[in-house]
Amino acid sequence: MSSRALPAAWRPHAERNLPRYTSYPTAVAFETAAGEAEARAWLAATLVDEAISAYVHVPFCKRLCWYCGCHTSVFHEYDRVRAFFQTLMLEVDLWAGTMGPHAGAAHLHFGGGSPNALSPGDFLVLVRHMADRFRLRPGAEIAAELDPGMLTDAFIDACGEAGVTRASLGVQTFDRDVQTRVNRVQPFDEVAAANDRLRQAGVAAINFDLMYGLPGQTPENVASSTAAAVSLRPDRVAVFGYAHVPWMKKHQVMIREADLADGDGRWAQAEAADETLLGAGYVRIGLDHYALPEDPLTVAGAAGRLRRNFQGYTDDPAPVLVPIGPSSIGRFAQGFVQNATQTDVWGREVEAGRLPIARRLAVDAEDELRAAVIERLMCDLIVDVAEVCRAHGFTDAALDGSIVAAGRLQADGLCTVAGRTIRIPDEAHRVMRVVAACFDARLPLAASRHARAV
Repeated sequence: MSSRALPAAWRPHAERNLPRYTSYPTAVAFETAAGEAEARAWLAATLVDEAISAYVHVPFCKRLCWYCGCHTSVFHEYDRVRAFFQTLMLEVDLWAGTMGPHAGAAHLHFGGGSPNALSPGDFLVLVRHMADRFRLRPGAEIAAELDPGMLTDAFIDACGEAGVTRASLGVQTFDRDVQTRVNRVQPFDEVAAANDRLRQAGVAAINFDLMYGLPGQTPENVASSTAAAVSLRPDRVAVFGYAHVPWMKKHQVMIREADLADGDGRWAQAEAADETLLGAGYVRIGLDHYALPEDPLTVAGAAGRLRRNFQGYTDDPAPVLVPIGPSSIGRFAQGFVQNATQTDVWGREVEAGRLPIARRLAVDAEDELRAAVIERLMCDLIVDVAEVCRAHGFTDAALDGSIVAAGRLQADGLCTVAGRTIRIPDEAHRVMRVVAACFDARLPLAASRHARAV
């Protein structure tokens, strides 16, 4: 294992609270407003030759993991989830009825919470209903984020029958002590069995999510967990840093701050995962993703077609993302919308026949320009700012103030600036958000709601 430590010059940058830039502007900039009319108009304006994607948020889990930062709750009786499912079906119909002509759905993504909180039968019905109402395209991706510790054979069979093409398993760690400290115990054999059964059922691609910065984690047990994960040969691995925000997520008080590593410790843990994955033949993708050389994400990255959205890195080119379920965020050419976060508020709106929009943000040409530069930095680690400016109808010098800000980071080795081209060295990929933030004109907004850069 490398003995590389967090460079002293990078420490203050690594400790900054910054967005993950899964969008720009980021969600903290969204305005609280009922945006149903706007959402209807934006969706109806979808071009006839444009594909769409949809994200479905299932806000239920069968267990509460103490590190979780998602909008979710634990259910004890399925009647509550069944009622949610019925409302979800109504919301699908509402959105489908709002759409103008389009080129069909290229991507359906189910997240949470845990989509396998739904019964196998309800999940199958939901996927088929969306495929019909949104006109699923041939070869479309259907992806589901699953809790492997609560994954039944019946649900796996439903995934196969529904045509799920990619499953993401929330592994996080295989260290039993760390699992106990975060209330997510799932033995290696259990995950291995879920991995094998999913592939046998016809789910061709498997992703694993791993974490660093959890209580009790060390570089050694992170490396061990990562090695165990890659022994199962998932197609993709994402490695996320734990964000400790007990003032926002009250259940995180169950995690003792004394059990958490400092900035140097978090860096060493992330390095351990990185070195293990690269040593196993995976290709690093952007900030925190890794993929096998033949994976579509790797191919898209090499071709400059990598994208970044609310699900992380993707090769999905669809310009429209339809939000389904509480707290889900949608993206249209004209701006962003977010559904009501509280399940009961969301449900009342849907049952009244209204799109359940609670927050929205219209974007202007400068937002689009800055978003394009940030996306290329986050995806490619290099951007010709002048070229992007011209592509968006601006002068070469439109973002020179941001380029000057990036230039100040050169002395610390976070990037290089040559004319109007910015490059992030591979060794600085983990602090790329610091460079991207130079182009964020809205950064002062609610910094405490962002996670640490490392």
